[in-house]
Amino acid sequence: MPHPDAEAIEPITAKKHRSARPTKERGSTAAWLKTFVPRRGMGNGDLQTLFANFLPRDIEPPPPENVIVPVDPATESHVLCHCNWQPEGVRSQRMTILIVHGLEGSSGSQYMLGNADKAWRAGWNVIRMNMRNCCGTEMLSPTLYHSGLSGDVKAVAEFFVARHNLSRMAWIGYSMGGNLVLKAAGEYGEDAPPWLRAVVGVSPVIDMRPSADALHNLRNRIYELNFLKNMLNRYRRKAALMPGKFSLENCKRVRSIRTYDEYIVAPNCGFMGADDYYERCASSRVIDKIAVPTLILHSLDDPFIRLLPETREKILANPDITYVETTQGGHCGYLAPASKNDDGYWAESTLMGFIRSVASSSAKNCEAR
Repeated sequence: MPHPDAEAIEPITAKKHRSARPTKERGSTAAWLKTFVPRRGMGNGDLQTLFANFLPRDIEPPPPENVIVPVDPATESHVLCHCNWQPEGVRSQRMTILIVHGLEGSSGSQYMLGNADKAWRAGWNVIRMNMRNCCGTEMLSPTLYHSGLSGDVKAVAEFFVARHNLSRMAWIGYSMGGNLVLKAAGEYGEDAPPWLRAVVGVSPVIDMRPSADALHNLRNRIYELNFLKNMLNRYRRKAALMPGKFSLENCKRVRSIRTYDEYIVAPNCGFMGADDYYERCASSRVIDKIAVPTLILHSLDDPFIRLLPETREKILANPDITYVETTQGGHCGYLAPASKNDDGYWAESTLMGFIRSVASSSAKNCEAR
């Protein structure tokens, strides 16, 4: 078997966005898109997934401003955001990135800090958004968090745009967070605000039902059991903090992600069951409505994210989406060889290049007008 470093993995890309960069035929690459080559010894999806999550990183962004943002007046729900701002004199004109974590992640997840560090050093503003109840914020919301709360992303973005008069923003979502930002962009459709310049989904859970079911496959039980342990512990903390609001009776029936969604998420969040939840909250329902430059990164060896053929066709048919599908990379992994000038986190460097390209194209278009 050849060493994983021996062959480059050439990405498959959809049509390029009409205003972001020159149109090229599928299979060609833009200047910002480099070939993904797995790091030595990490040629399979499980290694990529695990090492990307647990490998120590020397990242130390500046101390953030902690901001509690209202996201749902009806339920008086709030989320915690960790923000790093450029100097006030230039802040409003700098790109601002809003980063959303995945299932049971937080603003302190490795990829959140990695993207924040790269964006801050690029001179951009950074908002690391915690979903409801995450990062020790159970008391900030009387509700649970779930994959349909795309309105929270829009509420956070609109809050900071108004507060700082921000002119340019890009959304980045990983895994479950990827579903949220893509869903939010699709819900905006052609009415997306002018400050929303780009959207990025890294290993996004676009099709929720097949991805949840894939987690219950024997080979993926280690991932599923880890998720369930953390999710049930969080639910029990929530129930203890709010006596009488959340029943623990159904916890004993939870044996998989699907049963957690059936017996915990659905009854507490207004869904008829897991299938209803998956159907109503998957970004695949609105992926064809996205009308801002969007990048989706998906690896074919992702252990548990599944993309249905009809969803893939919708993505490829949307001229505003650049779809990059690699053979290897795992789930939110994409660890490439590191060098003096590159830490080897390919997804982070790639999405930074995409956002720069979109920002540069937007500036040129404004000058031309």
